[in-house]
Parts: sequence; C-alpha cells; structure tokens
Amino acid sequence: MNDKTDIGMKVRREVLGDAHVDRAEANKTDFDQPFQGLITEAAWGTVWASDAISRRERSMLTLALLAATGNFSEIPMHIRATARTGATKQDVIEAFQHVAIYAGVPKANHAIALAKATYAEMEETQ
Repeated sequence: MNDKTDIGMKVRREVLGDAHVDRAEANKTDFDQPFQGLITEAAWGTVWASDAISRRERSMLTLALLAATGNFSEIPMHIRATARTGATKQDVIEAFQHVAIYAGVPKANHAIALAKATYAEMEETQ
C-alpha cells in the first residue's frame, strides 16, 4: 500500500464506518480490486482527505451531486455517513432543494424519498 491508500482507508472508515468498509473489503475480488484501489486512493485518499472544506460540506456536496446525476444507489450509504460527518437532516434537505432547482424536481424527490427511508432505518437501529 502507499500513503494515499493508507490515508484513503483511514478516511473511508471514519466516514462510512468499519462495518461498511469491512463488508466492501470482504466482497472485493481480483476483478474489482483495481477499482477498489482507485476509489480508496482518489475519492478517499485525495478528495475526502483534503481539509479545504469540512466533511459536513463534503457530505452535502456528495449527496447533491449523486442526486443531480441520478446516481441514487449510493445515496443511502452517504445518508448513513452523515452521522459521522456532521451533516444534519436540515443540511441534507437544503442540498436536495438545490438539486430540485438546478437539476430537476423528480431527481430531488427521489433522493428525498431515499433519505427519508434511510433516516427511518437509522432511527430503528438506534
């Protein structure tokens, strides 16, 4: 491993939690190992590791971008991560309101539905 991988794995665990990362690592195969290495180094070891903006702000940006681009499958994971990044429910709804205005109401509506379901699930497990 290199510094970016080590830093990326540390940040990934801090943001997503050990259970999520352990599951992802356990499911890694020779086929997707290069991709997993790429996201660990680039997304987590470079972008998320930067202290130029807070993790709260990164959560809001990430959720808005996922919704705006229609990449809904990762929204629940990033909603769960808000428990560690400090982004509040109010922060998340504000981000999705921006999505509604700049990228479309249907995308924001779907993202909000996913967020509501994920928050409800999180509250059930507390």
